[in-house]
Amino acid sequence: VSGTTATIDSVSVVEVTDADFDFTRTSSATRVNPDYLIETVATDIPRLDYTNGTASILLENQSTNLVTYSENFSDSSWTKSNIELLTLTSDIAPNGTNNSVYNFKGNDSNLFNSSQSANVEYTISFYVKSNGNGKDNFKLRLGSGFSEFTATNEWVRYSYKATPTSQVFGISSNGIDSDVLIWGAQLEALSYATSYIPTSGQSGGVTRAAETLNNAGNSDLINSTEGVLYAEISALSDDATNRRISLSDGTTANRMYISYKNYTNQIRAEVISSSSSVFDATYSAIDITVFSKIALKFKLNNFSLYIDGVEVANDTSGAVPTGLKELAFDDGNNSNQFYGRCKTVAVFKEALSDTELACLTSTNNREIFLNYYYRMQYVGANTEALSCAEQTFNI
Repeated sequence: VSGTTATIDSVSVVEVTDADFDFTRTSSATRVNPDYLIETVATDIPRLDYTNGTASILLENQSTNLVTYSENFSDSSWTKSNIELLTLTSDIAPNGTNNSVYNFKGNDSNLFNSSQSANVEYTISFYVKSNGNGKDNFKLRLGSGFSEFTATNEWVRYSYKATPTSQVFGISSNGIDSDVLIWGAQLEALSYATSYIPTSGQSGGVTRAAETLNNAGNSDLINSTEGVLYAEISALSDDATNRRISLSDGTTANRMYISYKNYTNQIRAEVISSSSSVFDATYSAIDITVFSKIALKFKLNNFSLYIDGVEVANDTSGAVPTGLKELAFDDGNNSNQFYGRCKTVAVFKEALSDTELACLTSTNNREIFLNYYYRMQYVGANTEALSCAEQTFNI
């Protein structure tokens, strides 16, 4: 856009291992790579994840896979009942290996485990694929509760959440003639399934540590007089917690943030100056697990919130925060961490016009980011980073 000045920290398109952000995760974790295979990422390395087809930075809270053997269904920790066939095959698993896929076959068959406590909310998940024999129905069970699914010709991760009154969980045909391929069992004490955590006999399962991403930017790159905080993000789940991306002076006294709110499917933006809230807007979304483009504009007596091409709130009164210097995936004080997916986060040094804000948050924001893409080429960004930019910026 002609005349627009911007500085961008785009976590989806830069060399993330050399990014301005400070990233921490004290364990390994998995991601879906550009070839759509699950791979392990080392401690303290951010994850560019391609689960949804295009790259986004994936940030998750701590979680534990309570299954002792997530891929070895022959182990005695798995109880078998009326199973016609449970055989290791040479089929290619979601992680690209050919030595961990099992054929689960039978009528009124059960493959169960019992690692969890009763009366706690859990989510069970399995990767399942059709075996090509037309017997594709199966059930995931937690206690006496279950959900029925139909496998396809592609690997799909199926999940079911419940608060069971007994410890049993697993996969079942339960009166259905099933013949499917299975891989990657996971049980978590959460209301949704997180990224796959492989286990191979560890007592109590395996824990993936929580992730933090903060401390980017400085006072030269961030204008305290006016600007725009922009992010293209999605939530991992509508779990009624505050998850924030903020600009701040390093405290909560002067800051602004974009947030998923602790109410169902709500997005919130707030600007705080000298410990007083000067702009506070809430927007009810249809589904926060779907990506939204969000822009928060700030200027003296001129605030607005744009979401997916539409202005949803504005205010013509209020002071702006002072001393802004830090961009962080939290609330500016290392709490209310952002857990979700982020394709792009950007800080603009001037308050964009209504036309520019509508363009920035619409499906056609290519022009705004094109010069940044050319700069990436000039400084020699790697192939994956350029590919991420091409997809994110529609180049």
